[in-house]
Amino acid sequence: MSSTVDEYLTGLSRALPGPRRRKADLLAEARDHLTDATEAFEAGGLDRPAAERAAVADFGELAEVVPGYRAELAVSQGRRTAVMLFLVLIVQPIVWQEDAWSWNQDPDAGNPLNDLLQSTVRGIGMLTMAGAALAVIAAGVGLRHPVVREHVSRVTAVFAIVSSTIISLISVGMASTGTHAGMLLGYSIVSGFVVLPLLVVGLQARRCLRLARA
Repeated sequence: MSSTVDEYLTGLSRALPGPRRRKADLLAEARDHLTDATEAFEAGGLDRPAAERAAVADFGELAEVVPGYRAELAVSQGRRTAVMLFLVLIVQPIVWQEDAWSWNQDPDAGNPLNDLLQSTVRGIGMLTMAGAALAVIAAGVGLRHPVVREHVSRVTAVFAIVSSTIISLISVGMASTGTHAGMLLGYSIVSGFVVLPLLVVGLQARRCLRLARA
C-alpha cells in the first residue's frame, strides 16, 4: 500500500514536465526532505502514518509548491535549449566551408543575392551563438537568483524560436539561389544540417516556454 509521502511525490511528479534528470533530482530532494520531516514527527511521538501526513502538510499543498518546481525546470529546459542552439550553429561554418564539400562547390560565378544571404546568415549566426552562450550563463545564475530565474527561461525560449526561424528561412533562400550543382542537393543539405536541427531546437524552446508560463 502506498504511503502518504509516496502518493504526494507521485502527484508532484505528474505535475512536473521538463528535463528528466533535473526533475529526478528535484523529486529526490523532496523525498529526502519529507523523510527527514517524517522521522522528526515520529520522534515527537506520532505514529508513522500520522507523521507522514504531518510532513506532507508541512511541505505544502501541490498547488503551492508546483509553480516553484516548474520555474526551476524551466531554467534547466532553457539551458538545454541554448546549448542545443549553440551546437547546431557552431558546426555550420564546417558544413558550408567553401569548396570543401561537393554540395558547396561553386563552378563559375556567384549569385549576388546568394552572397548577400550568406553574409547575412553569418552575421546572424555569430550573434545567435553569442546569445546562446549568454543564455547558458544566465541559466546558471537563474538557478540561484529568483529575479533572473523569473525572466531568463522565457527570454531564452523566444530568442531560440526567433533565431531558428530566421536562420532556417535564410538557409532555404541560400539553397534556392546557390550556384552549386543541383538545387535538390542544396535543399537536402539545408534540410538535414540546418532546418531539421533547428526545428528540434524550436520544439525544445516551446517546451521551455510552456514551463515558464505555468
